[in-house]
Amino acid sequence: MKGRVCLLDQAWLPVRYTDGQVREVGLLQLFADADRISGLAETTPPSLIALYRLLLAITHRAFIRGLGRWSISDIKRYYREGLPVAVLQDYLEHWRERFYVFHPTWPFMQVAALATAEETREKSKPWTQISLASSNGNAPVLFDHAVDTLATRVPVAQLLRQMLGFLQYTPGGLVKTVRDSDKAGPLANTAAILPLGDTLAQTLCLALHPASLEAEGDLPAWERPPPDMAALLAAPSLATGPNDRYTRLSRAVLLLPDDENGHTVSQIRFAAGLALAEDEHAPDHMASYRAGNTGMVRLGFSEGRAIWRDLPTFLPDASGKHALPAAVLSHASKLLTQQGVTPGWLAVMVLGVASDKAKLLRWRVERFNLPQALLGQEDAAQVLRHYLRLGEELFGELRKTASAMLAKAMPDPDHKDTGSRARTIFDNGPAPAAYFSSLESRLPQLLPLIANMQADAVDHYWKEARLAAAEIAWASVCRQLGDSARALRARAQSEPFYLGLLKPLRPVTASQPKEPSNV
Repeated sequence: MKGRVCLLDQAWLPVRYTDGQVREVGLLQLFADADRISGLAETTPPSLIALYRLLLAITHRAFIRGLGRWSISDIKRYYREGLPVAVLQDYLEHWRERFYVFHPTWPFMQVAALATAEETREKSKPWTQISLASSNGNAPVLFDHAVDTLATRVPVAQLLRQMLGFLQYTPGGLVKTVRDSDKAGPLANTAAILPLGDTLAQTLCLALHPASLEAEGDLPAWERPPPDMAALLAAPSLATGPNDRYTRLSRAVLLLPDDENGHTVSQIRFAAGLALAEDEHAPDHMASYRAGNTGMVRLGFSEGRAIWRDLPTFLPDASGKHALPAAVLSHASKLLTQQGVTPGWLAVMVLGVASDKAKLLRWRVERFNLPQALLGQEDAAQVLRHYLRLGEELFGELRKTASAMLAKAMPDPDHKDTGSRARTIFDNGPAPAAYFSSLESRLPQLLPLIANMQADAVDHYWKEARLAAAEIAWASVCRQLGDSARALRARAQSEPFYLGLLKPLRPVTASQPKEPSNV
């Protein structure tokens, strides 16, 4: 066997220990040290969430093998005392053969059939084909400006992590090998959410999908028969469950080692994979949905919009009209509630890749804290939804007033195109960022007030926050406007409208008593 790179022993997973030390470990070492590791230290968001999903699939299948069906009481104990390392290591040893990177029959998360298939045996591509950050083919540059016609050698551990992220986030589109096109990966264009514990063991307990009767048939990629060409040509299939979604071979990949040691790879074989059909009744456990124009749409990242503005999407909605939060959050909330943990804050990480059809636009990772009380109180979630909507509505009115002011200062204010150009100038200027960053800074104080149902304090606080944000944004627009005579006239004409917007937000001052008349 070329390069006996076994992922159980090979150091390939970057982790951060609780003492701050960062190093790479194999799977056996990772689970042995899970209660001393604070989290994975992978730096690229797609690979990071893909690695967590891989660990969750391993944990889930190990528990089924070692425990059969398990209860929330078992997970509570593991959260408190640490994972059952012997059960996890027994599972990994049982499937050791499937964790070799260059195994001739079961290469880990790859398709060995590409080595002999007529469509691929004489063809190879540079490794950048499965790197979301690299320029390849017609894809635009995201970060890496390397030329893919001159493939460099990349360490196999690094490429393997990139491949896992690629399989989860690859956009749908042209493939032209085996099939002309293929479906997107399970997390394409999705902002996936993950609850975080103090240690890796706690994070896996919080995010672990529950056992069910159907779970026994929900197999990860390494427990399935090796895909052949007939499987790659088959119609898209529904996921059998989270383990399938977390490890779906959405593209067929075969890494080609540069030498017998298998330490580096420069070329791969590539083809269409096991296409995933989506079922709206079985959403991804890490995906949240919000109301769109034609129904519920999966939450993703968009340019210039921080994820906190969609915070209610992660919270329960009794009506089902506004949001469908990720199931992984309800698992975490249930575990913490039954654990008897004093209601506090739950750290969550939201990460993913934004794309426009086949073009990757950006990737992002955000981390914030949610009051645990908000995850279990639908009334409180509705209140938060109301106040965030007020913030959006004020910004919409401010944008309208400021754009009109900018238009009045332009040479031909009555022209039909001037208004749209003014809105573009406003949108690309500093005011939107100033407004929303000011509101975001107030969020940590707003959330506990809502969780504790302090209605008067919430109303007063959020009025004050919106007033301050609007004043900062308006000042930014005025600086952008300049001080020409035309600009000063436009400002004088628009300022009454701006002050009218702020009037309901200003504190009401008691009127001064009239002085007695001496007449």
